[in-house]
Amino acid sequence: MTGLPPPAFPIQTARLLLRPFAAGDLDALHELRSRPDVTRYLYWEPSSRDEVSRELDRRVRRGTLGREGDTLHLAMVLRDGGALIGDVSMKWVSRDHELGEVGFVLHPDYQGRGFAGEGATAMLRLGFEHFGFHRIIGRCDGRNDASARLMRRLGMRHEAHFRENERFKGEWGDELVFAMLASEWEAR
Repeated sequence: MTGLPPPAFPIQTARLLLRPFAAGDLDALHELRSRPDVTRYLYWEPSSRDEVSRELDRRVRRGTLGREGDTLHLAMVLRDGGALIGDVSMKWVSRDHELGEVGFVLHPDYQGRGFAGEGATAMLRLGFEHFGFHRIIGRCDGRNDASARLMRRLGMRHEAHFRENERFKGEWGDELVFAMLASEWEAR
């Protein structure tokens, strides 16, 4: 695998458009990333507007996965009304192992309605069918039951439960790892 070509945007699902972030997304992204209930199980604390602006600049510049270590973040936008309700991501973890990692963050006002699953399914499709990954993983904090349930619903296999494997926001935390192979994606 070398630099990976950009997908055709927007990616459409039944209720969502997944598209690259744009400069005009600052207010919606700040609303999402500044909430303690959103960042509770994520690696960052609630973010200031300036911090979100810098993060948005990084996202706007990345339209594909150019090299190992890159992450492509896509805005999850409602097809009906255009509200930005979250983001989904795909990270190129390893060139040699053709390994990707899927991620998702959804605004609490839209949780429980299948939007995260719809967006994450589209990202799995992108990872396997467009980028050609052999294996895609998903990770979450051991206390994040909602994310673990979602990855199971996506058909990802629960492969690991690492006990107190990293210091997370000042305390030792567990990490759950889920995975799916390209052959499992094809057989769904």
